[in-house]
Amino acid sequence: MCGIAGWVDFARPIDHDVARAMTATMARRGPDADGLWTGDHVALGHRRLSVIDIEGGCQPMVAEERPGARAALTYSGETYNFQELRAQLTSLGHHFTTRSDTEVVLRAYLQWGAGFATRLEGIYAFAVWDMDREELLLVRDRMGVKPLYYAETSRGVLFGSEPKAILAHPAFEPVLDAEGLRDILSVAKVPGNAVFRGMREVPAGCAVRVGRAGVSEHRYWQLEAGEHTDSLDTTIRTVRDLLEHIVEQQMVSDVPLCTLLSGGLDSSSLTALAAHATREKGLGRIRSCSVSDPDLDGTAGEGANEDHVYARLLAEHVGSDHSELPLRAPDLLDPALRDSVLRAYDLPIAKGDEHASLHLLFSIVRQHSTVALSGECGDEVFGGYRWQRDPDAVFSTTFPWVHEGRANYRGNEVVFTPDLLAKLDLAAYEQDCHSTAVAEIAAHRTVDDPAEARYREVTYLALTRHAQVLFDRKDRMSMACGLEVRVPFADHRLVEYTFNVPWAMKSFDGREKSLLRAAMRDLLPEAVAQRVKTPYPSIRAEAYNRTLRERLALLVRGSSSPLDPFFAPALKAAVRAEGPAALERGMSRAALETTLQLDAWLRAYDVDIVL
Repeated sequence: MCGIAGWVDFARPIDHDVARAMTATMARRGPDADGLWTGDHVALGHRRLSVIDIEGGCQPMVAEERPGARAALTYSGETYNFQELRAQLTSLGHHFTTRSDTEVVLRAYLQWGAGFATRLEGIYAFAVWDMDREELLLVRDRMGVKPLYYAETSRGVLFGSEPKAILAHPAFEPVLDAEGLRDILSVAKVPGNAVFRGMREVPAGCAVRVGRAGVSEHRYWQLEAGEHTDSLDTTIRTVRDLLEHIVEQQMVSDVPLCTLLSGGLDSSSLTALAAHATREKGLGRIRSCSVSDPDLDGTAGEGANEDHVYARLLAEHVGSDHSELPLRAPDLLDPALRDSVLRAYDLPIAKGDEHASLHLLFSIVRQHSTVALSGECGDEVFGGYRWQRDPDAVFSTTFPWVHEGRANYRGNEVVFTPDLLAKLDLAAYEQDCHSTAVAEIAAHRTVDDPAEARYREVTYLALTRHAQVLFDRKDRMSMACGLEVRVPFADHRLVEYTFNVPWAMKSFDGREKSLLRAAMRDLLPEAVAQRVKTPYPSIRAEAYNRTLRERLALLVRGSSSPLDPFFAPALKAAVRAEGPAALERGMSRAALETTLQLDAWLRAYDVDIVL
C-alpha cells in the first residue's frame, strides 16, 4: 500500500518542485521510498510502503518498448491475483524484471487497454499515463477500499490518494460551499463528493479518463440485483470456499503480517482462517492483536471491555501469537492526537473517539507488523447490524442506520442559525441521497417480492454508502501510521455472491450473520460462534463528553472561530449564561465532535466559506 499523486497540464510545462511537494504530502502513506516521473505534460509521484518485492517494486514504473506500448504507472494497493495474471501475460509474450504486482498491473494495461481493471482482484487506486495517446487513466477498486481524489483544472487535472496532495498545488484553493457543508453535517455519504469545492473522489468501481478533449468518468463494475438459485447448504459451502481462497490470497506478503482480533465473529473468522492457512503451509503461527481498555463500551450489556476475553479464547483455540494492546480513553482527548487524526483525514469527522482510538491502535500494531487483516464489511455483507434486521428501520423511507440512530446525531439545530439550516435543508438532502442510491440498484425491477426487494436495497445501501465510511476511517488511520490493512470481507467475489442471497437465507437461524456463523462453525470455539453482535466500541467515560462540552463552550464564547457567524444566537446566549452546562441539552456527542472538528479543519486548512 502506498500513496500516489500527480498532475496533468496540457498547456504549460510541469513544475517539478510543485510535483515533488504534492508527492511529499503522501510520506506517511509510503515511508520507505519516493519517486517522481515526468513527461511532456504529466508528473506521476509515488511514496512507497514496501510489502511485495521490496527490492524490485519501486515506482513510478515505466514501460517504453515500442509505439503503442509505452506507459507509466503510479500505483497504490494490492492485486491479489497478480501471480495468475503474470503467468497469463508471460504466455502472451510479456517479460518481467520484478516480482511485484505493480509490474503486472502495468503490463496488463499494455496488453488489454483501459478495460483491464475488470481482470484485477484486489484493493487499488492508480494512475496510468499512456505516452502515445497522451491520456491519463485513474482507476479505483470495485468496493472503494482505497481512496483516489482528483480536481479538474482549465488545462488538465490534479490527483492524489488524499485531498492533501491536491491542496499542495498552488492552483487549488480550499473552499467550502453549501454542498460540501451538507456532506459534513449529514450522515449520508455521497459517492464522488469530496467536500472541497472543485474536488471529486473517484467513485468505487469507476475509472476517469483525462485527455486533451477533457475529463470523463465511467463505471466498470456495478452490483446488480438478480436471482440466487443455490440451496442453503450449497450457499454455506460456497461462502466457506470463497473465504478460504480470499484469506489465503490476502496473506501474500514479504513483510510481517497480523490479524486485528476483536473477539467478534468477523475478526475471529479471519484469524481462524489465517491460522488454518498458515498451518497448512507449515509456516508456523499467525500473529493476532486486540485492544484491552476498561474505558470503552459497546452496549449496555456486553462491551469492548469484555472483547479481550473472547479474543483470548479464539487466540488460544487457533494457536495464534496473541498480543493485547493497551488503549485508554484519556489518551483520545490529547490535542496532538486529534490534530494528527485531522491531518490524516483532511476532513472533519463526527466520531472523533473512534478515529483517535484506531490511530493509536495502528501506531502500536505497526511496531511489529506492516500488514494486517481486518473484519470491516462483514456486517454489511452478511447482515450483522441491528438496523438490517429491524423492520421499522428497514422499511423506513431513508437510510436505515439514520432512522435507527438519528438521536445519536442531534444538535445541528442547537448549534447553527435557522437561516443556515434552512439554506442547507438537510432533511431534503438526505431524502435525495437515499432516492438516488435506491434508483441505482432498482431492485424492484428484478425482485418480485416488494419486501425482498427492499432488503436488497438495504444491502446495497450498506455496501455502497455505509461501508465507504468504514473504509475511509480504516484507510486514513492505518496509512497515517504506515500500516497496510486488508479487508477480506470486501472482496468483490464474496460481495457479488452474497448480495443476491435472499434475506430469509441470510437469517435462516434467526440470528445475525447466519451464513458466516454456519460457514465457520467448525473453526471457532462455540462461545465465539454464538456471541451476540456488539457495536463498534465508544467511550463510556462521562469525562470525555464533559471535556468536549468545555472545549465547545470556550469556542462559542469567543469570536475568533470561522464558524462564529453561523452559531445560533440562542446558543451563544445560553453558553454565556450557563457555560458548558448549556450544551447538555439536545447536543449529541457526534454534534459536539463535528462542530469542534469543523472549526479545527477550517483553521488548519485555511478554508474559505462560500455559502
